[in-house]
Amino acid sequence: MVTPVDDEHIAFVSQTYNSAPLMTRTKQSLKKPVAATRSAFTMYSICLAAFFLAPSQISCAKHTTKPVPAQRDTTAENIAFPGAEGYGKTATGGRGGRVIKVTNLKDDGAGSLRHALMQKGPRIVVFEVSGTIDLQRRIQIKNGDLTIAGQTAPGDGICIKNYDVTVDADNVVIRFLRFRLGDLTRQQTDALSGRHQQHIMIDHCSMSWSIDECASFYANKNFTMQWCIISESLNQSFHDKNDHGYGAIWGGHQATFHHNLLAHNNSRNPRFDGGNRPGTGGLSPVGIDQVDFLNNVIYNWHGNSVYGGENGEYTMRNNYYKPGPATPKSNNRRIIQIYKEKSATYAPGHGTFYIHGNYVFGNTAVSANNWLGGVDYDTALDQNAVQRKDAFPFEKLSTQHSAQEAFDAVLAKAGASYRRDVVDSRIVKEVQDGTATFKGSKTQLPGIIDSQADVGGWPALAQLEAPKDTDGDGMPDAWEIANGLDPHVSDANGNKLSRVYDNVEVYINSLVKDLY
Repeated sequence: MVTPVDDEHIAFVSQTYNSAPLMTRTKQSLKKPVAATRSAFTMYSICLAAFFLAPSQISCAKHTTKPVPAQRDTTAENIAFPGAEGYGKTATGGRGGRVIKVTNLKDDGAGSLRHALMQKGPRIVVFEVSGTIDLQRRIQIKNGDLTIAGQTAPGDGICIKNYDVTVDADNVVIRFLRFRLGDLTRQQTDALSGRHQQHIMIDHCSMSWSIDECASFYANKNFTMQWCIISESLNQSFHDKNDHGYGAIWGGHQATFHHNLLAHNNSRNPRFDGGNRPGTGGLSPVGIDQVDFLNNVIYNWHGNSVYGGENGEYTMRNNYYKPGPATPKSNNRRIIQIYKEKSATYAPGHGTFYIHGNYVFGNTAVSANNWLGGVDYDTALDQNAVQRKDAFPFEKLSTQHSAQEAFDAVLAKAGASYRRDVVDSRIVKEVQDGTATFKGSKTQLPGIIDSQADVGGWPALAQLEAPKDTDGDGMPDAWEIANGLDPHVSDANGNKLSRVYDNVEVYINSLVKDLY
């Protein structure tokens, strides 16, 4: 937080849009404004719509304001970042650690993303480059206490292709990145995944074009995935099991999945792991699933929407289901298909579910009473045995919507939306319109693709010059000056601006403060 000026709390954020450098001016009302200094800076204002509209639709107005001395925010909550919610919100990532800059798009070596992630100790990874990283092998994040701030990339941001990224460490925060695997290396893997870890936050990421699931996270503890897009897993690709266009396996003990979009996946939208079943290695080290699944949007499934949950406790609240052109009539009203584990070793073999407030587009009866027509079973089960009358105690979100409100919010803000690429922009429009632009090249299923080539492959991402950072602390000079810091003093880990967040975190967070 910075000092308010003329009844406004103003922060200046270095940005670019449509290949032109800009400075964004954001504001919010405060109760006790203080006087500003006299020197004037001329900046440019750009509204949030700039992140979603075509360049021809954007208008920028000229404003004049004054730089102010730093003022420390003493009210911030001790969470990963403003807008972090759910069980994973207390992850601190790389707070207090060194800033490491990604300066090239190479697979390895100094300045690469891999090199930054392989380092030990608390670290905050920022970007001075945009574009697509062609991995030559898998990235395993083995050292925790890590924050990856994809929103700092100039230009159109970062995309990772060819090989998967796995989270194999505790206390990791990943924000505003794209993981689009593809079939060029024929890897039967997820685009991004992780299990058996604690304190993980995945925020505003886009995962697609995997040959296994797009983004499986289960058997974790204190976990959140929020505001992500999971889309277009490859169906008839190079998986040994043939049709495998699956969205995700989700689970974990105290795990939150909220405000995510799952679109154009054949099945597993998601599959609930259960926590205790042989299919995923037996007993989870963190215990049975305790999952809060709310305010998500599921679109154009084919084989199945949500299913599983052989053991565990689940709340499914205020999610929006929209059948698409590939969704058959046989399951177009399905909220979940509850599974039961057959092995007595894993008794009772089924979970318990609180299902309420979910909306199925085009089906008023199921929307009014989710249990009447919206819940199916893979085997005979007594509804009284699986239905919870009340939700288990969960980590309450400050941002909770009705299903219809969530639909609008998710389409507006989910994914790597600081600057959406053409892939996410197309998918969001298709969800909004109820359409599918492309078909699978092998199956001809609308929206359920078999190769990234079916939709044109990886888009070009514009690379722009990084803003000047004289002291190399990860904060642009212009932003430091505007917020009362010295651009010649490396003070990334200082706390002049917040009692909770490092100075560099305040900068990182300010870039995307309107996307929650």
